[in-house]
Amino acid sequence: MVAIEVPADYGYVLLSLVSTLLTGTYLGIRVGGFRKAAGIPYPFEYASYEQVHSPSTTPERKAALLKFNAAQRGHQNFLENHFSVAASLAICGLSQPKLTAALGAVWSVNRVLYSVGYTNWNQNGKGRYAGVLGLPIQYGVQIWAAVVAWKMI
Repeated sequence: MVAIEVPADYGYVLLSLVSTLLTGTYLGIRVGGFRKAAGIPYPFEYASYEQVHSPSTTPERKAALLKFNAAQRGHQNFLENHFSVAASLAICGLSQPKLTAALGAVWSVNRVLYSVGYTNWNQNGKGRYAGVLGLPIQYGVQIWAAVVAWKMI
C-alpha cells in the first residue's frame, strides 16, 4: 500500500482547479448572452442549419446564430475536456504542485482564448486557434499523471 503525502504547496493546485471551475462558469455565462442575442429559446442547444441558412434569415441574424453556435461549441468543448484535465492536475500536483498549478492556470486562460476566438470566428472558426497552447498542456498533464500514478505502484 502506498501512503499519499499531500505536498505543502498543494493549495496552489487547488487554486488552479478552482480556476478551471470559474472558466466553465464564465463560458456558460457567455453562451447565455449569445443565446439571448440570437433569440434561441431553451431547451434548444444549437441553432439549426435551417435557421442559419434560411432565405428569410437576415445577415445580422445569421451572424448572431453563428456566434451563438460557436460560443456553445466552445463551452461544450471545454466540458468535454474539463474532467480529464482536472483529474490529471490533481494527480500531477502530488509530484510538482507549483508547476502543476501554473500549467492548470495557463490551460484555463487558453480555454477562454479558444472560446472567445471561436466566437470571433473567421474562415470557419479558425479564431479558436488563439487557445492552441491549451492542447499540448492537456496532453502533457495527462501523460504526466500516468507517470505519477505508475510511480506509485
